[in-house]
Amino acid sequence: MRKPNDITMKDAISKMLDVYRLRRKFDETSILSIWPEIMGTAIANRTTQIYIKDKKLFIRIESSVIKNELVMVRQGIIQKLNEHAGSIVINEMIFL
Repeated sequence: MRKPNDITMKDAISKMLDVYRLRRKFDETSILSIWPEIMGTAIANRTTQIYIKDKKLFIRIESSVIKNELVMVRQGIIQKLNEHAGSIVINEMIFL
């Protein structure tokens, strides 16, 4: 039987992330780890560097053709990544 002050593990972890101000870094790390799954293996294999700083996603891609294609669908990628995180973690994508 549940007691009145019991909370779920998900709520407890979420509260801990908020209290210790780790939410943003947790969401950023989550986005970086899901990059190959969202973009596919062809793009993930050609991505040499990816990091987030100040709500900007920096990406270095070997292929100029793929880089050009990603520039065209930049807003859609940002939207998918933010949906995965559940909040606005990325505002802009910058290709290096």
